[in-house]
Order: sequence, then C-alpha cells, then structure tokens
Amino acid sequence: MKVLVAYATRHGATRGIAERIGSTLERHGLEAAVRSVHEIRDLDGYDAVVLGSAAYMYHWLPDANEFARHHRSRLASKPIWLFSSGPIGTDRLDAKGNDVRDASEPKEFGELRATLRPRGERIFFGAYDPDAPPIGLAEKLMKLVPASRQALPAGDFRDWPEIEAFAEEIANELSPMPVAASAG
Repeated sequence: MKVLVAYATRHGATRGIAERIGSTLERHGLEAAVRSVHEIRDLDGYDAVVLGSAAYMYHWLPDANEFARHHRSRLASKPIWLFSSGPIGTDRLDAKGNDVRDASEPKEFGELRATLRPRGERIFFGAYDPDAPPIGLAEKLMKLVPASRQALPAGDFRDWPEIEAFAEEIANELSPMPVAASAG
C-alpha cells in the first residue's frame, strides 16, 4: 500500500513531522512518499493520504488549503488523515485549563472534516527559531517589535513519540496485520 504524506511548511518543522510520519509508516511495512504540496501534481498511484500544514493565526498555510480544495474529490475518495503544527511552548493547558492544541485548531478543519471525511486528525506542537529569516507579513512585523520576539518561547516543541503514535494508528488502519506501538 502506498501512502502520500503531503505537507506545507514555512520554516521546516512541519516537513520534519511529515518525514517522521513517513518513516514510521515505512517501518510498519507501508510505502510512504513524503512530498511538499508544491511537488504534487496528481494523486494517482497513492492508496491513502496524510495531509498536514503549519498553522499561523489559526489558519493552515494557503498552499495546503489550495491543495486540499484542488484535489478535494480525489482526497475524499481515499483514506485520509490530517495534521497541523503550530502551537509552541511546553504548556499543554492554557490559563483556563483548556488544551492548547484544541484551542489552536485551524479554522479550515471544519470544512475539511465535512468535505474530506478524514479518519483522524492531530494538532502537534511545532518549533520556533527567533533567528530564522521572517516569512510573511506577520513575521516581518514581529521582527520590528523586539518585545514580541521575546514573548514567544524559542525551541523545538515537537513531541516525537506522539507523532509516531499517530503514524502507528494510521499504519494499524492500513495494514492487514496490526502493528505494535513503539516503545518510548
């Protein structure tokens, strides 16, 4: 079974998540192709899709949205899973006790649930490097305000065991034989 792991990223953290999902699927006997949404022309030859994007200000990147809309009918006809990366920091709960990831759900997930009927979806913590060159207007404006730069925690907050567990759930659904969860 061949699985397409498609992603949209700004600074590479989401690509890293997609690569880990792909390698975990391969470790469990599935063939995985990890590709940027920019590289994908059609979905022929893929039996299932995992689609992910970085999220900024509660929205997926425009490239991921365009990909999902352009390939909507093909994506809806295949087993599909969605993921998003974006929240940063070590706090899992906000000041009100709500899960930070739930509160960070991209606005597009509602539409994607209705049109693509994903089998699963996850929101993962991302990474933030304050020294990375700014991409997009919001990041450029943040660079102009030193206090905003210090307000965001810097670091890599991706939870690799959680990401691998998500990929193992996908492998369990796609493999004829259940896979054992990774230790660690």
